[in-house]
Amino acid sequence: MSGIITKGIGGFYYVDADEHIFECRARGRFRKDHIVPMVGDWVDIEVDDRTKQGYVINIHERKNQLQRPMVANIDQVIIVFAAKKPDINISLLQKFMVYGEYVGLKIVVCINKIDLDEENETEPIKAMLRSIPYDFICTSAKHEIGILELKERLRGNISVFAGPSGAGKSSLLNSINPGLYLKIGDLSRKTERGTHTTRHAELIKLAFGGMVVDTPGFTAFDLVDIDEAELQYLFPEFQKYLNCRFPSCRHYKEPECRVKQAVDEGNINSIRYEHYIQILCELMKNRRY
Repeated sequence: MSGIITKGIGGFYYVDADEHIFECRARGRFRKDHIVPMVGDWVDIEVDDRTKQGYVINIHERKNQLQRPMVANIDQVIIVFAAKKPDINISLLQKFMVYGEYVGLKIVVCINKIDLDEENETEPIKAMLRSIPYDFICTSAKHEIGILELKERLRGNISVFAGPSGAGKSSLLNSINPGLYLKIGDLSRKTERGTHTTRHAELIKLAFGGMVVDTPGFTAFDLVDIDEAELQYLFPEFQKYLNCRFPSCRHYKEPECRVKQAVDEGNINSIRYEHYIQILCELMKNRRY
């Protein structure tokens, strides 16, 4: 049979195939070839009719894969940040978006807990997202704001929810698909960061169509695999301004740079450009080491 891996724990892989979930182990040859099955993998399995347990015997070619969280064959990433409690870490948001472009995913940004944004402090972030342009949704699981809109983004897609702890990913999933009963953690009083409630990546089938990966929240993110020359292509709004005077222009300190000119003229959002430079400098520093 063929199916999709929905969860992997302790060397066991749970495969949704033929309207059943089968507990499987991977054949030894995968370990020999240094291949690790991932959540989201389409696989072929052999199942014992008596025990209903089986083995993964083949992994189909992946269209993409993420390393953190470790999932494969994703259509889109829903990047969830809270408007407040905790405040949006703009630098981390930028890295999530760059990584989504690097992997080749459709990007949807979800600003959750929007009911707490009484002073409309998220407006600069919304303006930045409109300028790229990236799709974004404002939600509140508590007050059911934007839930129907988010459902429409998820319908028919395999999506991964990503973002820091405390942003409300599990609360949103519970609102979107009642009956999941995902565990929700409280914010740490000392750090105002969320406690980790999701311990492993798991592919969840949604009642209205589509699947979503609920993943452990995390607050650190590295882009070490990206070459500094490639970074400019991961900012979609830069693309029509890349014909600078120098072909090797990194849009940093070089003269007659069309990207910098576009920033000065307001055609590229200044927040985005500042974070492009920040990420570029990090990559250049990593290269020296």
